[in-house]
Amino acid sequence: MTSSTFRYLDPATITPGVAPWAKVDVDYTSYSRKTVTKDVTDFSDCLDIHSKRGSFGADIDVSGFAVYRSPSATTPEDFEDDKTVRTKYYAEVEALLRERLENSGQKIKRIEIFDHTIRKHDPNAARQPVQQVHVDQTPKAAEARVRRHVTPKEEADALLQNRYQLINVWRPIRHPATDFPLAVIDYRTTAPEDLVAVNLLYPKRNDGDDDDRGKEVLPSKETLDSLEGYEVKGETYGVLPNDGHKLYYIKDMTPNEAMFIKCFDSWGDRLPGGKKGVAGLTPHTAFIDPQTPEGTPGRESIEVRCLVFYE
Repeated sequence: MTSSTFRYLDPATITPGVAPWAKVDVDYTSYSRKTVTKDVTDFSDCLDIHSKRGSFGADIDVSGFAVYRSPSATTPEDFEDDKTVRTKYYAEVEALLRERLENSGQKIKRIEIFDHTIRKHDPNAARQPVQQVHVDQTPKAAEARVRRHVTPKEEADALLQNRYQLINVWRPIRHPATDFPLAVIDYRTTAPEDLVAVNLLYPKRNDGDDDDRGKEVLPSKETLDSLEGYEVKGETYGVLPNDGHKLYYIKDMTPNEAMFIKCFDSWGDRLPGGKKGVAGLTPHTAFIDPQTPEGTPGRESIEVRCLVFYE
């Protein structure tokens, strides 16, 4: 176990009736954060669980997250090439999802991988580790992703009739994620009122391509206050502080391990038509572990966002 400070959305900076926003290409928002000190429990022992279904840390439906040993054939150099990531690594991610999620007894009909982000703790990187408790997608944004990435409309309509999930598959690159590790919050310790919808602002592009992957460029400091050149292309949840939140992480998580983070599940137990006891989402954040040795290499990681549709 370790202890650290965590940045939550500050309720005092939210104006009723006005949608808060955050830019995706720089850490700049319309709201402030509130810092809270929390304990974080290492759940590395779950890597060796053999009975998956119903097991905390191995069944994503229990707490909203799960972790697995899963060596990758994609090299650190491969991750520097966007085309290789989309072909070689995406295929690995799809295979891993099918292997682990079909253990629950449900058959997967289709997987649509629509986005990935490589983060580096490097001042020159466009995407840094995110030090704010959040959930990647709201239910509204999850459905919008289905309609954006599945065509024709009739096929999207049909897939939305059955269970579907949006899952973030997270993995360190090059070396263990000792620096800026990832913490996840047990869904069972959250409450609906913890969640605040936040508009995601993306830079406008005129390249005729609706694919945002690998297009990030670090903006100028002089333009941080300006919304010119940005558009709303997503919605995420900011998370308010809650004393009941229980946080977990994998200490020194290696590139041979992968974490599933549930961003949305149409069977989530707080949604209309949801199933009792099924976790609906996972708030998560990068954090500074005070136990990190001096000189530890900056964290590098990849997260792949996937729509999973079931029969």
